[in-house]
Amino acid sequence: MITIIVAIFVLGYACIAMEHRIRIDKAAVALLMCVAIWSVFALMAHDKSIGDELISHLGDTCQTLIFLIGAMTIVDLIDTHGGFTIITDHISTRNKHKLLWLLCGLTFFMSAVLDNMTTTIIMIMVMRRLISDSAERWWFAAVIVVAANAGGAWSPIGDVTTIMLWTHGNVGAVKLIGNLLLPCMVSLAVPAWFVARHIRRGAAVSAVKIQAEELPAGITPRFSRTVLVVGVAGLLFVPLFKSLTGLPPYMGMILSLSLLWIMTEVMYDRKRSMEESIKNRVSKVVKHIDMPTILFFLGILMSVAGLQSAGILSSAADFLNRSVHEVFSIASAVGVLSSVIDNVPLVAACMGMYPVADAASIAAAADPAYMEAFAADGIFWHLLTYCAGVGGSLLIIGSAAGVVAMGLEKIDFGWYLRHVTLWALAGYALGVGVIYVESLVWL
Repeated sequence: MITIIVAIFVLGYACIAMEHRIRIDKAAVALLMCVAIWSVFALMAHDKSIGDELISHLGDTCQTLIFLIGAMTIVDLIDTHGGFTIITDHISTRNKHKLLWLLCGLTFFMSAVLDNMTTTIIMIMVMRRLISDSAERWWFAAVIVVAANAGGAWSPIGDVTTIMLWTHGNVGAVKLIGNLLLPCMVSLAVPAWFVARHIRRGAAVSAVKIQAEELPAGITPRFSRTVLVVGVAGLLFVPLFKSLTGLPPYMGMILSLSLLWIMTEVMYDRKRSMEESIKNRVSKVVKHIDMPTILFFLGILMSVAGLQSAGILSSAADFLNRSVHEVFSIASAVGVLSSVIDNVPLVAACMGMYPVADAASIAAAADPAYMEAFAADGIFWHLLTYCAGVGGSLLIIGSAAGVVAMGLEKIDFGWYLRHVTLWALAGYALGVGVIYVESLVWL
């Protein structure tokens, strides 16, 4: 049984990795893989409690999916009301070196609130308005990718993997930000400094005065600003809601979405002269959500849950504990793998391999000091968050941000490998070193 399940997972993952070559959407493969793994498990295990396990895992998975649907709806609502143009229209510098660092900073902090893919798209569109030379744009786009991945790693709502770890109680919002903000900055500063050396000094090559983008039809600047402020405030309110009520984060996201929904409905009802067809109500915007991505996460997370229920992940954890027995090495290896393998199943697998250790399991362990690393907010979970997020920058195909930049700017895989990977790896390693120093200081 174990061999068949592992073979299904490896074959399914290979098809996901070769999505563009075989021309089958990865969501379809992930869903099929999920059903195949659980079917084999049910048929060969002959355990009547499998149905209960399936429901339990589905409940845990749906926490992440509901959170993502709410966040994606809020981001799309801000975008369709022109909220992001308010940010882009205030970039006035023409010096390319200043522009590089400005784009780095904006991307780093925007991706902590928005998803990495949306942030990358926005910042590349901004860059295109300022830099016309395609060769220089590759350098700028590469740094944007690194900044988006680094920015998403230190925020509990900055990346799918951080959302997973946060919603399941592996990490807390305050400690995650406090422990990872500096390492993530270091991981970005190294490749950004290197790229700055390869950009010629002077003004941005575009000599045309940058014009402000027009807002969508019928949307006033005040309306756009209101949606932007309320939407971003709603996203930032989610961690506070969790700390105040103790309820899961997806409940806070539902609250923020509902309030923004009510506000936009009231504002549109006051615009009686505005045609209904151009009103971007939530009921219209929600149809634009990337459902294949949501279904992919459903399939891949439930597939990993199947491996966990079959005992495969616990066996892998036992092997690593015996052969490696060092959390920095384990997490760093996961980060390097995330440049090739999607970080969502990698993190999901680690969560299945290493359940959050409580006081009793730590006390009963043969090596309590090692087991403490797997407690809630333990060093392993912070390392995993950092490594899985920042490690995706090592290759252009290692993250959603990289794939988007590759598609928009036609960045060559080999060019990124030759010019950026080494410096991204240096920043990644230095960030791990900062976490190590922090752990010594706090101990």
